[in-house]
Amino acid sequence: MKDLSDRQQVIIKFIRDFWEDNRIPPTIRDIQNGCHISSTSVVEYNLKSLEKNNYIRRQKELSRSIELINETQPGRDYMPVPMIGFIAAGLPIPVPTADTWDSASGAEMMSIPADLIRNRDGVYALKVKGHSMIDALIDDGDVVLMQP
Repeated sequence: MKDLSDRQQVIIKFIRDFWEDNRIPPTIRDIQNGCHISSTSVVEYNLKSLEKNNYIRRQKELSRSIELINETQPGRDYMPVPMIGFIAAGLPIPVPTADTWDSASGAEMMSIPADLIRNRDGVYALKVKGHSMIDALIDDGDVVLMQP
Protein backbone atom coordinates (compact mmCIF):
# COMPACT_ATOMS: atom_id res chain seq x y z
CA MET A 1 0.00 0.00 0.00
CA LYS A 2 2.41 2.60 -1.17
CA ASP A 3 1.44 6.27 -1.32
CA LEU A 4 -0.85 5.86 1.69
CA SER A 5 -0.45 7.69 4.97
CA ASP A 6 -0.28 5.66 8.17
CA ARG A 7 -3.85 6.75 8.96
CA GLN A 8 -5.10 5.61 5.54
CA GLN A 9 -3.43 2.23 6.00
CA VAL A 10 -5.18 1.91 9.37
CA ILE A 11 -8.51 2.82 7.74
CA ILE A 12 -8.05 0.20 4.97
CA LYS A 13 -7.23 -2.46 7.57
CA PHE A 14 -10.22 -1.42 9.67
CA ILE A 15 -12.59 -1.65 6.67
CA ARG A 16 -11.25 -5.14 5.84
CA ASP A 17 -11.49 -6.35 9.47
CA PHE A 18 -14.95 -4.81 9.97
CA TRP A 19 -16.23 -6.65 6.88
CA GLU A 20 -14.77 -9.95 8.07
CA ASP A 21 -16.36 -9.54 11.53
CA ASN A 22 -19.76 -8.14 10.51
CA ARG A 23 -20.26 -9.04 6.80
CA ILE A 24 -21.25 -5.42 6.12
CA PRO A 25 -19.13 -2.33 5.39
CA PRO A 26 -18.50 0.16 8.20
CA THR A 27 -20.09 3.60 8.42
CA ILE A 28 -17.99 6.76 8.69
CA ARG A 29 -18.78 6.85 12.41
CA ASP A 30 -17.67 3.19 12.77
CA ILE A 31 -14.34 4.14 11.17
CA GLN A 32 -14.02 7.22 13.37
CA ASN A 33 -14.54 5.19 16.55
CA GLY A 34 -12.62 2.10 15.45
CA CYS A 35 -9.57 4.04 14.25
CA HIS A 36 -9.66 6.63 17.08
CA ILE A 37 -10.00 9.57 14.69
CA SER A 38 -11.02 12.96 16.09
CA SER A 39 -13.93 13.73 13.74
CA THR A 40 -16.03 12.39 10.91
CA SER A 41 -14.68 15.14 8.63
CA VAL A 42 -11.15 13.71 9.04
CA VAL A 43 -12.52 10.27 8.11
CA GLU A 44 -14.33 11.77 5.10
CA TYR A 45 -11.14 13.53 3.96
CA ASN A 46 -9.19 10.27 4.07
CA LEU A 47 -11.98 8.28 2.37
CA LYS A 48 -12.04 10.83 -0.47
CA SER A 49 -8.29 10.39 -0.88
CA LEU A 50 -8.59 6.58 -0.85
CA GLU A 51 -11.40 6.78 -3.39
CA LYS A 52 -9.47 9.16 -5.63
CA ASN A 53 -6.49 6.78 -5.59
CA ASN A 54 -8.72 3.75 -6.36
CA TYR A 55 -8.33 1.92 -3.07
CA ILE A 56 -12.04 2.09 -2.26
CA ARG A 57 -15.34 2.69 -4.04
CA ARG A 58 -18.51 3.99 -2.40
CA GLN A 59 -21.90 5.49 -3.04
CA LYS A 60 -22.09 8.79 -1.21
CA GLU A 61 -25.84 8.58 -0.58
CA LEU A 62 -25.54 5.21 1.22
CA SER A 63 -23.94 4.96 4.66
CA ARG A 64 -22.67 1.38 4.31
CA SER A 65 -21.36 1.38 0.77
CA ILE A 66 -17.57 1.39 1.22
CA GLU A 67 -15.97 -1.40 -0.79
CA LEU A 68 -12.29 -2.21 -1.07
CA ILE A 69 -11.23 -2.33 -4.71
CA ASN A 70 -9.33 -5.40 -5.96
CA GLU A 71 -10.03 -7.35 -2.78
CA THR A 72 -12.53 -10.11 -2.34
CA GLN A 73 -14.71 -10.05 0.74
CA PRO A 74 -14.99 -13.28 2.76
CA GLY A 75 -18.43 -14.85 2.67
CA ARG A 76 -19.27 -13.37 -0.71
CA ASP A 77 -19.16 -15.38 -3.95
CA TYR A 78 -17.11 -13.94 -6.80
CA MET A 79 -17.05 -14.72 -10.49
CA PRO A 80 -14.18 -14.11 -12.92
CA VAL A 81 -15.08 -11.60 -15.64
CA PRO A 82 -12.72 -10.73 -18.51
CA MET A 83 -11.74 -7.07 -19.05
CA ILE A 84 -11.64 -7.12 -22.84
CA GLY A 85 -11.23 -3.53 -23.93
CA PHE A 86 -12.51 0.02 -23.84
CA ILE A 87 -15.83 1.73 -24.51
CA ALA A 88 -16.08 5.32 -25.74
CA ALA A 89 -17.81 7.99 -23.69
CA GLY A 90 -16.69 10.95 -25.74
CA LEU A 91 -14.51 10.91 -28.84
CA PRO A 92 -15.13 7.78 -30.91
CA ILE A 93 -12.67 4.92 -30.64
CA PRO A 94 -12.43 2.03 -33.09
CA VAL A 95 -15.08 -0.58 -32.45
CA PRO A 96 -13.46 -3.98 -31.98
CA THR A 97 -14.89 -6.94 -33.81
CA ALA A 98 -15.76 -10.28 -32.22
CA ASP A 99 -12.33 -11.53 -33.35
CA THR A 100 -10.45 -8.79 -31.49
CA TRP A 101 -12.65 -9.13 -28.39
CA ASP A 102 -11.75 -12.74 -27.80
CA SER A 103 -12.22 -12.87 -24.02
CA ALA A 104 -10.37 -16.16 -23.74
CA SER A 105 -7.08 -14.88 -25.14
CA GLY A 106 -5.13 -13.25 -22.35
CA ALA A 107 -7.71 -10.74 -21.14
CA GLU A 108 -7.21 -9.28 -17.69
CA MET A 109 -9.65 -10.96 -15.32
CA MET A 110 -11.62 -9.16 -12.62
CA SER A 111 -13.35 -10.72 -9.61
CA ILE A 112 -16.93 -9.46 -9.57
CA PRO A 113 -19.46 -10.28 -6.84
CA ALA A 114 -21.70 -13.04 -8.18
CA ASP A 115 -24.84 -11.20 -7.06
CA LEU A 116 -24.04 -8.43 -9.58
CA ILE A 117 -23.87 -10.93 -12.43
CA ARG A 118 -27.00 -12.88 -11.38
CA ASN A 119 -26.19 -16.06 -13.34
CA ARG A 120 -25.96 -14.23 -16.67
CA ASP A 121 -23.84 -15.81 -19.39
CA GLY A 122 -21.15 -14.03 -21.39
CA VAL A 123 -20.65 -11.07 -19.03
CA TYR A 124 -17.52 -9.03 -19.78
CA ALA A 125 -16.03 -5.74 -18.57
CA LEU A 126 -15.04 -2.63 -20.50
CA LYS A 127 -13.13 0.41 -19.26
CA VAL A 128 -14.76 3.77 -20.04
CA LYS A 129 -12.76 6.39 -21.97
CA GLY A 130 -14.22 9.90 -21.94
CA HIS A 131 -16.61 12.06 -19.98
CA SER A 132 -19.80 12.21 -22.09
CA MET A 133 -21.72 9.93 -19.71
CA ILE A 134 -20.91 11.91 -16.55
CA ASP A 135 -24.61 12.87 -16.15
CA ALA A 136 -25.36 9.14 -15.87
CA LEU A 137 -22.61 8.89 -13.19
CA ILE A 138 -20.28 7.06 -15.59
CA ASP A 139 -16.87 8.74 -15.78
CA ASP A 140 -13.54 8.23 -17.49
CA GLY A 141 -11.77 5.20 -16.01
CA ASP A 142 -14.93 3.53 -14.67
CA VAL A 143 -15.53 -0.12 -15.49
CA VAL A 144 -18.86 -1.23 -16.95
CA LEU A 145 -20.19 -4.76 -17.12
CA MET A 146 -21.76 -5.78 -20.42
CA GLN A 147 -23.57 -8.77 -21.81
CA PRO A 148 -23.94 -9.61 -25.51
